[in-house]
Amino acid sequence: MTVEEIATLVQGEIIAGTEYKDKKVERVFASDLMSDVLTLKDYDNLMLVTGLCNLQSIRTCEMSDIEIILIVRGKVVTPEMLELAEDNDMVVIRTDFSLYKTSGILYGAGIPPVY
Repeated sequence: MTVEEIATLVQGEIIAGTEYKDKKVERVFASDLMSDVLTLKDYDNLMLVTGLCNLQSIRTCEMSDIEIILIVRGKVVTPEMLELAEDNDMVVIRTDFSLYKTSGILYGAGIPPVY
């Protein structure tokens, strides 16, 4: 499934990395604990779904080679976060849905979880 298709599914908007809207997502990991994200193995085309909306979430994705981040619960992404994401060629999607609802929608659409 593409980034653009995912944004549509969760009634979200791509707020950074719109040029990568056709990028494929093959797996999803949902967490607000960045320490859990750092324990993941190396997966290609992995998307992080999180409610943690600060520079730490972008930095964690940078360290974990995660290029697609979906921010839930209507959190406001700061200009500093967007700048860091764009500097690292990341996609940031924002939705008003909860982490639970977003995860259910993505799972129901057939995107497999990490585990």
